[in-house]
Amino acid sequence: MDDQPITPHAVPVFDAEGNLTYTGDDGRRYVVGPLPELDEANVDQVMQRLLAGQTLFSDLETLANQWLEQVCGPDLSRAAALALLLSSLEMALDPGDDDAPA
Repeated sequence: MDDQPITPHAVPVFDAEGNLTYTGDDGRRYVVGPLPELDEANVDQVMQRLLAGQTLFSDLETLANQWLEQVCGPDLSRAAALALLLSSLEMALDPGDDDAPA
């Protein structure tokens, strides 16, 4: 896995679903997700924080792949394990209040 952060190749844009997206220098499209109403300066600040967190995200991705390799087998498919991982992370990380600061 490449340890280098993915640098946006083009400016972030909002797609038809309202998600903030950008094309990385690797040619792939990245969806940041829906954002609250922000002005252009705030979008830039959000993007800078997301870019600063790319190394940590890569670490999380590596750990998630290691976990999937360890738990998958004939009785647990990768798709089922991935669904379990994502739902478990969502429950563990969701503060339960959409307005709570992160």
